[in-house]
Amino acid sequence: MALRIRLARFGRSHHPIYRIVVMDAKSPREGKYVDILGTYDPIRKDLQIKEEKVKEWLSKGAEVTDRAKSLLRSAKIL
Repeated sequence: MALRIRLARFGRSHHPIYRIVVMDAKSPREGKYVDILGTYDPIRKDLQIKEEKVKEWLSKGAEVTDRAKSLLRSAKIL
């Protein structure tokens, strides 16, 4: 099972909130996730990430999607 760190969309219409989660690579965007690593609100530009959990999952071999990678870089984790 290949795990990826990626975004899952939540929130209401016209105001999305994204959770940064660890999921199976084949699961859908709002599918079942393994762990929640943080949240991102693109309208308010609010980014909250649990750095310890991200580093733990990266050490376990989880891949990072492009969008999640750009958010982790902006938070200076990658």
